[in-house]
Amino acid sequence: MLFACSCFAQQQKFATHYGFDAPEVPAEVRADARGESWQNAERGPVDGLKAFAREKSGAIWLGSEQGAARFDPHAGFRWDRWQYFYGRRWLLDNHVRNILVEESGERRKVWIRADKGVSLIEWRPMTLEEKAKYFDERIEQRHVRHGLVAGSHLRVPGDLSSNEKFSNDNDGLWTAIYLGAQAYRYAVTRDTDAHGKAQRALRALMRLEEITGVPGLPARSFVSMDEPLPKSGEWHPTPDGRWHWKGDTSSDELVGHYFAYAAFFDLVANQEEKEAMRKVVSRITDYLIHNDYDLIDVDGKPTRWGEYSERFFRTEEGKYEASLRSLELLSFLKTAQHITGDKKYETAYQDRIQRGYADHVREYRRWPGGGEINFSDDELAYLSYQPLLKYEKNSRLRRIYLDGLRFTWSQVRSDMNPLWNYISVAGGGGRMTRTVRGESQRALERIPLDMIDWDVRNSHRIDVQLRKEKDRHGHLQLTEVLAPDERAVEKWNSNPYRPDNGAGGHGEDDGAYFLLPYWMGRYHGWVK
Repeated sequence: MLFACSCFAQQQKFATHYGFDAPEVPAEVRADARGESWQNAERGPVDGLKAFAREKSGAIWLGSEQGAARFDPHAGFRWDRWQYFYGRRWLLDNHVRNILVEESGERRKVWIRADKGVSLIEWRPMTLEEKAKYFDERIEQRHVRHGLVAGSHLRVPGDLSSNEKFSNDNDGLWTAIYLGAQAYRYAVTRDTDAHGKAQRALRALMRLEEITGVPGLPARSFVSMDEPLPKSGEWHPTPDGRWHWKGDTSSDELVGHYFAYAAFFDLVANQEEKEAMRKVVSRITDYLIHNDYDLIDVDGKPTRWGEYSERFFRTEEGKYEASLRSLELLSFLKTAQHITGDKKYETAYQDRIQRGYADHVREYRRWPGGGEINFSDDELAYLSYQPLLKYEKNSRLRRIYLDGLRFTWSQVRSDMNPLWNYISVAGGGGRMTRTVRGESQRALERIPLDMIDWDVRNSHRIDVQLRKEKDRHGHLQLTEVLAPDERAVEKWNSNPYRPDNGAGGHGEDDGAYFLLPYWMGRYHGWVK
């Protein structure tokens, strides 16, 4: 069987840390243990492993000076065969001295004694729907600011009580991801809670367009005059003196707006909300058309990442960017026509097609020499493909778009990204095979419950291989992705092949990147 293993079904890992004198810590694990030197053909993730404990299933727990590991000889999927526990997400420190396993019913407790204390790792029964509820509750507690949803800063590393909400460069995009998740959740459950949260996020997105005072120009973010004004970015005061809004709006924000408006319009909106959305989508789209498909900032110049014009495509940068920007713009126009019903957007859409924009789309990730792999661009491509392929019915255009989507999916398939998999299959880019379904669900299961941005390191492991080439930021890259709970917390715009990452526990992600594929998968019947 593809995923045969001795692990319990639908369980999640929780980590709790204790001092040596804590009454909860079993006496058996407090002292150092000799352990048995690991002598096996499968060496495991690091050298110097010693076996300390064995589960009833036959899985073995090992420790070293570089963390702990669980070896399950019966597991067929590589993420389950060896699980590696390293860094503050799992351990107080990485010098493991003893391990004790306690098993009772469906629960498994593993006590890991290190130099600085004892860590308890528990497998608790939890369905993915319960996990989604857990994520929802965290967002409500620490991640909603003026209706926007994004990460938060921790003044004290790892201390959630020191949480501070702050303005993010892409508040619009992250709020759009959250809105999309709640829209799919409402479509699946008809839960009034999902309905209310989707409405709140919708109002925040619409506020981003309203607050600039320029019809059709959305802001990146906004803060009240009572909040500290962030040091980075272009900030403008509102005429009433109550707010500052962030300019130089990027393609990330536009993609997020159109994706989220499409999801809310199709899955949630009543007639009054649809009418309000028609107005804001019309203003944004008209603003692009009026300015020859460039997003013009208050200084009269295009924003850094908001150029979609033929003039831009004739530049050296524009020639490279034409494939992704064409995909984005065609998705905007098609979505605008769908939401508003106004034929002028279909006319504009067809005009761009006549000018070669559709042909540009299939070139994404087909650059000469391989181009520069940008995982943020992959996110923008997929969020643009989703509504475009949902609304486009013309067989000729669908063939062009699907040719581009299928090639892109072939390039990102090894990411084991459930969102890319679901959008690819829903759009017609391939079949939902048993392998795709299983890998997607396993990724959702292994996204950690702990969204604190702990430092994570994997480049020292002996069971991984590094690519010869570094990523566009000069970071090392692995040849295969590790399980999500063995990587740093990262949204879908991050490089999943990067072995070492993290922010020292100074931040907590909102986790909506889990909620969107989970509820989309539920909507299509692909997730249990």
